[in-house]
Amino acid sequence: MNAQQWLEKLVSFDTTSRYSNLALIQEVQQFLTSFGYQCSLSHNADNTKANLFATLPSSTGETQGGIALSGHTDVVPVDKQIWETSPFELTEKGSRLYGRGTCDMKGFIACCLAIVPKLVELERRKPIHFAFSYDEEIGCLGAPVMLEALKKKGQQIDGCVVGEPTNMRVVVAHKGINVFSCIVHGKAAHSSLTPRGCNAIEHAARLICHIRDLADIYRQQGPFDNDYDVPYTTMTSNMIQGGIAVNTIPELCQFNYEFRNLPGIPKEEIQAKIDAYVKDELIPRMKKEFPDANIEISEVSSSPGLEASEEAAITTLARELLRDSDTTKVAYGTEAGLFQKAGIPTIVCGPGHIEQAHKANEFIEKDQLQACEDFLLKLLKVN
Repeated sequence: MNAQQWLEKLVSFDTTSRYSNLALIQEVQQFLTSFGYQCSLSHNADNTKANLFATLPSSTGETQGGIALSGHTDVVPVDKQIWETSPFELTEKGSRLYGRGTCDMKGFIACCLAIVPKLVELERRKPIHFAFSYDEEIGCLGAPVMLEALKKKGQQIDGCVVGEPTNMRVVVAHKGINVFSCIVHGKAAHSSLTPRGCNAIEHAARLICHIRDLADIYRQQGPFDNDYDVPYTTMTSNMIQGGIAVNTIPELCQFNYEFRNLPGIPKEEIQAKIDAYVKDELIPRMKKEFPDANIEISEVSSSPGLEASEEAAITTLARELLRDSDTTKVAYGTEAGLFQKAGIPTIVCGPGHIEQAHKANEFIEKDQLQACEDFLLKLLKVN
């Protein structure tokens, strides 16, 4: 099958992160095994999802080293989006292919699978690996499980290309993304008796405003990296819930916040500023109203930023093949930082435009698929 046919098949699997991806993984595993790939799975805790790591040995049977092509199999929801086509059926309109995941990032996986018959025919000096993960969209949950499994079996990889949509440009850096949940515990009371309660929403608001104040400091004072479209660390609170009635002081308030840190700024450094405010100022203030008041903060997900080495072979080779010497850095997160943290030189490069990701009527241009196929074949021929 060609890349478009593979994309049609992949899109037909509804792998929204809340659902299992096993049907897709099993289909791909069966195909790769038939071409001599050695496949291994690593599952989530309840075995409803799996990562697939597949290796096509070198022509001499070697499985260590070589390049890995990495992509996530899950997609974001289509809930409450207005689509002009069926999101889980590939629809061709002119030069565009519409469907959930076409751009982010089943298009890249389709290109990987489409070139398999050609890869098998190559005289391969080194092995070729595919690394397809689950649950990237809800916090890069699958890739760490896969990387830990690879570490345990001693798998070595020389370099990795994460195929997120970059318009086939070489992305050498992206920010980290860190998501936290905060639960504020106050004391309920009738709203006419405010001294007898501890308003969880109001104290949550104080913390949210503190997070915004920190965000303003980063925006005004940096550090800055002007190669990014947003050249500083950002912080934002995006979800909140609390209260049960207009005449009841709320006992609980829960909200989530995130920050996207530039590489080189440790997430621990940022979170420590929040923790210090909570411990030294906010909780003591709350306890004056209610001795058992408390604030719980827990990490929901975290994925490190990427800062690829320009001297790494995977970077120089990709730049040469794509004739791309620009320094491109992006604000969105990927699994690339996890591969780099595991000691694998990594870049981000894939078909499609990030502007199309997560939207209704998501699409990819057909010429982007062809450009990706051409690049991957050239990359793996000289590997």
